Formats: sequence, structure tokens, C-alpha cells
Amino acid sequence: MSKPPRVPRLLLVTGMSGAGKSTVLDALEDLGWDVVDNLPADLLEGFVHGGAECRLAPVAIGMDVRSRGFDPETLPASVRAISGVEAELLYLDCAGGELVRRYDETRRKHPLAPDRPAEDGIARERALTAPLKGAADSVLDTTDLRPADLRDELRRRYGGDSDQPVLTIASFGFARGISRTADLVFDLRFLPNPHWVDELRPLTGMDDPVRDYLRADPAWAGTMDDIESLLTNWIPRYWAADKSYVTVAFGCTGGRHRSVAAAVEMAERLRNAGFAPNVRHRDLASPPRDTIERHPWREVEAGELNE
Repeated sequence: MSKPPRVPRLLLVTGMSGAGKSTVLDALEDLGWDVVDNLPADLLEGFVHGGAECRLAPVAIGMDVRSRGFDPETLPASVRAISGVEAELLYLDCAGGELVRRYDETRRKHPLAPDRPAEDGIARERALTAPLKGAADSVLDTTDLRPADLRDELRRRYGGDSDQPVLTIASFGFARGISRTADLVFDLRFLPNPHWVDELRPLTGMDDPVRDYLRADPAWAGTMDDIESLLTNWIPRYWAADKSYVTVAFGCTGGRHRSVAAAVEMAERLRNAGFAPNVRHRDLASPPRDTIERHPWREVEAGELNE
């Protein structure tokens, strides 16, 4: 028996101004989506069903506070009421401080604060769009994502027709802020820090000497076994609950050694268990610094571990 034809996807891209909507729409267009930005609300259904031929390509529509007829209270229901498509709402979020930096950098005015500081418009927009965030199928925080990282994330989520949920294993450094996109976070700062071993400092958790050093610690194998057992049990449960994207993040102080090694090893273990994880290292390219490795609380130096 043949499968019924798949319904085309409709993705509403909305959220905070300055959070990356243009980058998202450009990336989706490169992936083969039909894209339109700032479409008036009353033209939504006409655009989706416009044209003489049946639309087969997925559709992405960008709307925000600048769009005519933009109503955060009614927009989710309006989008999901459109027939013949699989509707989804993607809300782009970003920390206020980063949004202010982006507005300062581009010298643009916030659409809700043309004659006031950007902070005022950001606060007003966050309150105004709260109903959209609450109704969203996915919330993507772009605070820590470079444009290239954002495009990679979109390619994983929207680049194909597979129904397989997306699993991402990530690493990060607490000294540079906790991972904002993670569903599960594991703190590895209790393990000895390779940064304080001179020959390991310039290396990363991608390198065998660092991984061998960590594996020699009695806590490493048991920790990885426990986390693997938890993930192989929990991840299918997330998917059974219709969560299409699961991100598991490992954190250490600087984000270069322990968290990277753990992410690499856990991705290998999960592949052997039948999963297909993506791997992303947020702070891998950051230079090693003693001041970073002692933040937010001082690490025990390698020489002190044996005292």
C-alpha cells in the first residue's frame, strides 16, 4: 500500500526584531523553500494557496511587529487554520543585551522605539510577542549563534524531508555563558581540568592525548555510562511526546577540553546505539586563558589533585 502524499510544510518565522529573521529566511530560501517576508496578515492564506498549480514546495513566511495586521494573540490560530499545509511556528528569541549590541552595531532603530533607546522597544516587543512564544512549536535562541551556526542549525531542522527527529550533542564553556539552546545540560567541572597540564593546554577535547587523560580518571567511564543510559532512555521518550528537536549539552569552564571530549564520546556512543546525532562545539575555537579557566570559581590545578 502506497503512502499518502505528504502535506506541504508552512513555517511562520517570527519573534524578536534583530534575532535573525532575515538570516533564517535567506537560509530557508537556499534550502528550496518559498519565502516571503513581512507579509500582511490578511494575505496569509492567499499567498499559501495562490497560483494555478498545487504548491509542493514548503513555504516560510516572516512576520513581526512591522507586518500589517500583526496580532500575536490571533496569529497562531490563523496560521494553523490554513488548510492543505502542515503549519508550524518558529519563534526567534535573543537576550536583550545581545539585541542592544546588534542594534548599536548596525545603527538601526528598533521598530517599536524610533525615538527612544533600543532597550525600550525590546522590552515592549518581548511583552507584546509573549503569546507567540507560548504558542510556538519551536523557540530558537540565537544569542550565542553566529550566522554560520544558525544556518547549520536550520539545515539540520529544515533541510530535508525526513521525519526523523533532530538530535544535537553540544559542548560549551560556563565562563562564556550557559548554552541557551540545550534541553539537557551536564556539568563536567568536577573532573580534573586538562588546561592545567602544560602539554595539554593548547590541545582540545578533539585530541587523543586530552581524551586519554580524561579517561584515566576513575570518574570518567562511570559518568559517561550513566549519561548514556539516561539519554538512550529519555531521548525516545522526548520523541514519543512529539518533541522534534533535542539538544544535549556538556559544559566545562572554558569549553575546550572536558565538554568537547564528552560531546565527542557521547555522540560516538549514541551512534553505536542507533541514533544519528549532530555535534556542535560552541567555544572550541576560543584561545586558552588562565583567567577564563578560573571563572566562575577557581579550578583545582592538576598538581593539587595528588596532594
